[in-house]
Amino acid sequence: MSGGRWAWAEIDLDAVAHNVRVLRAAADPAAVWAVVKANGYGHGAVDVARAVLDAGAEGLCVALTAEGVALRAAGIDAPILVLTQQPESDIPALVAHGLAPTVYTTAYADALAAAGPVGAPVGVHLKIDTGMQRVGATPEAVVALAEHVAGLAPAVRVDAVFTHLACADEPNAAANAHQLAVFDAALGDLDAAGVLPPVVHAANSAAALSIPAARRSFVRVGIALYGISPGPGVAEFVAALRPALSLRARVAHVKRVEAGSHVSYGWRHRFADATTVATVPIGYADGVPRRLGTLPDRPGVDVLIGGRRHPIVGVVTMDQLMVDVGDAAIDVGDEVVLLGSQGDERITADDWAERLGTIGYEIVCGISTRVPRIPASPASLAPTTSRSSQ
Repeated sequence: MSGGRWAWAEIDLDAVAHNVRVLRAAADPAAVWAVVKANGYGHGAVDVARAVLDAGAEGLCVALTAEGVALRAAGIDAPILVLTQQPESDIPALVAHGLAPTVYTTAYADALAAAGPVGAPVGVHLKIDTGMQRVGATPEAVVALAEHVAGLAPAVRVDAVFTHLACADEPNAAANAHQLAVFDAALGDLDAAGVLPPVVHAANSAAALSIPAARRSFVRVGIALYGISPGPGVAEFVAALRPALSLRARVAHVKRVEAGSHVSYGWRHRFADATTVATVPIGYADGVPRRLGTLPDRPGVDVLIGGRRHPIVGVVTMDQLMVDVGDAAIDVGDEVVLLGSQGDERITADDWAERLGTIGYEIVCGISTRVPRIPASPASLAPTTSRSSQ
């Protein structure tokens, strides 16, 4: 365990591979490209990338040039799509590392062409904004954009065209049919102009699972790879997925406290009865949101110790949190599960997300780099080397 920390995240790469196989079956005959941006949604981009490619994914997607460069530095030679236009200063790195840039302006295409080909044309993906209103060429402008890029040959080549659905986690939303209709009309225009590329993609995780019309050449699957639901609207489609991340720690201190006493900053929690408090060396700097502790209108969320649920009490602090374990026999070094399973109990990223009014994506992406990622292993092999510094 790095530094002997008594807090860590276990990453189950077998679960990631399983989820790829589930998604490939769901999306068939479309191929699967895996989204591994944001350090693989907090799971470790390099290890996840290797696992998904071994399981049959045909390409990878990232958000930043640096994320793609890091994958290349790790020896990964699969196709890598960078999902948005990057600063022009990144173009030499994009080209040198064989990353596939996204293009939605002629100025950016010109900058790519000016960088000069390195052995082969730079294959780009044109993005059409069909209603997300975030980035992308307008449907009306995409033919001119594609023709402009074609005129930059041989330096640049259009390999694909794509869009992104704003409401895919609500499969029956009218927005999905509207965006796909706009997309198909733009594809028809490209075809009529003789500049339709061979590859088309539109589906994220939710659409890959629940909107067959969006699957096209390949699907870009992100959150579902990690066994987390894209949203309640697609809950019926995610039953076969397996969560790949668990967040664990060890009890660092145990003390008996008196009835009527308080705990943590602001004394938000008052103990009605004498009880035992376990201190756990993980906090909001590690990605355990402060709002998971005691709030004026509700108690803290549960953690698992000894296969039983126990609530966080008081405010979650930067490096530590406190748990009311009642009269349970708890010792320093006992394992604490914040996300994951212990005995017959399970706490999920979606449980935290529901409590916080957010989505599971934010929970796993928010686990900080202070938390070591290790391969999932039997409990007997979990780290026990030393107590975390306080």
